[in-house]
Amino acid sequence: MSCCISCCASLTCGLCSSVASGISQKSARIGYCFLFGASLIVSWIIREVGAPLLEKIPWIDSSGTHTKEWYQAQAVLRVSLGNFLFFGVLALIMIGVKDQNDSRDSWHHGGWTGKIVIWFLLIVLAFFIPDSVMLVYGFISKFGAGLFLLIQVLILLDCTHNWNDAWVEKDEQKWYIALLVVSVGCYIAAYAVSGILFIWFNPGGYDCGLNVFFLSMTMILCFVFAVVALHPKVNGSLLPASVISLYCAYVCYTGLSSEPRGYECNGLNKSRAVSTSTLILGMLTTVLSVLYSALRAGSSTTFLSPPSSPKAGESKPLLEDAEEGKSKKEEKEARPVSYSYSFFHLIFALASMYSAMLLSGWTSSSENSDLIDVGWTSVWVRIGTEWVTAGLYLWTLLAPLLFPDREFA
Repeated sequence: MSCCISCCASLTCGLCSSVASGISQKSARIGYCFLFGASLIVSWIIREVGAPLLEKIPWIDSSGTHTKEWYQAQAVLRVSLGNFLFFGVLALIMIGVKDQNDSRDSWHHGGWTGKIVIWFLLIVLAFFIPDSVMLVYGFISKFGAGLFLLIQVLILLDCTHNWNDAWVEKDEQKWYIALLVVSVGCYIAAYAVSGILFIWFNPGGYDCGLNVFFLSMTMILCFVFAVVALHPKVNGSLLPASVISLYCAYVCYTGLSSEPRGYECNGLNKSRAVSTSTLILGMLTTVLSVLYSALRAGSSTTFLSPPSSPKAGESKPLLEDAEEGKSKKEEKEARPVSYSYSFFHLIFALASMYSAMLLSGWTSSSENSDLIDVGWTSVWVRIGTEWVTAGLYLWTLLAPLLFPDREFA
């Protein structure tokens, strides 16, 4: 028996080492995404099947009076805490890394066997933390998740503006036609989604004024985006307006679909309880969304590049003093990092809090434990995200008019 255990341990270590050695410098971000994705899978598995095991751990519940939903939330929060500590510590360590000569650059890209072991130990140790600490972490996670949603919106705005600028800079008729086609297509899709939502979430015979208000606001905002963006005094474009409109329609849908299953205005009530396949699909969508945000944050050129990055700094004169020539050559050899390592890890740390809120229903145990991200808290978080997105986008359009003396990037 001991021989079998030794063989299994040896094989596991060998697999871990081979995976770690296969992560090169270029694929480091993919490696971190793999760890984060693995933490979400572990959270979901423990949430679904590990609640009875947590009931037997005395320091997790000394009273023995908590419900199944409470244990599920505890499992999710503890995995999230271990993940948050892992990425949070890395974010602190990587503060100030500007070029690849910094020893911390190798820490960021290498040492994967040790990182995987530390990541695993932090998740395990999180299950030995008292309830009082987890109560504080659950409270803080709500604000961390909100900050992640805000950063996600900023990344979306940055992405749409870069997309529009890239096509406009080509200055060819086919790209202008492509801009028009994509913009019109996004607007048609946004209003089509809104129309379908009116059918689903405003059934006849019920007073669904709240849902009608949410949907009407979404359609009004989509129209306002186009009017403001196309105004002669505003330096706007229809493509970002259309993409943001479609995004707002999608967020409105996610908010309305998070309404309690017993709410008569929720059109999803006509379907049976959410099946395992539906849960898997929803979880996969969440994973892809969070991972894309983290990857995009790591390569964003607007507010994430380190001070020494060519994308963040201004151009330097080509001719310099002879005394500075040697140091300049050394700086060129020490290539600057292409993105902010610290902010990259911070995104994952905040995303850990956000995923915990999704899987725990924003720490609300009033809903069916078989459903993910369902409840009035989730509804208002989603709708609030939509309105914040709208406000930030309109601000990017109107700020240059309101403050003409200031320069906006």
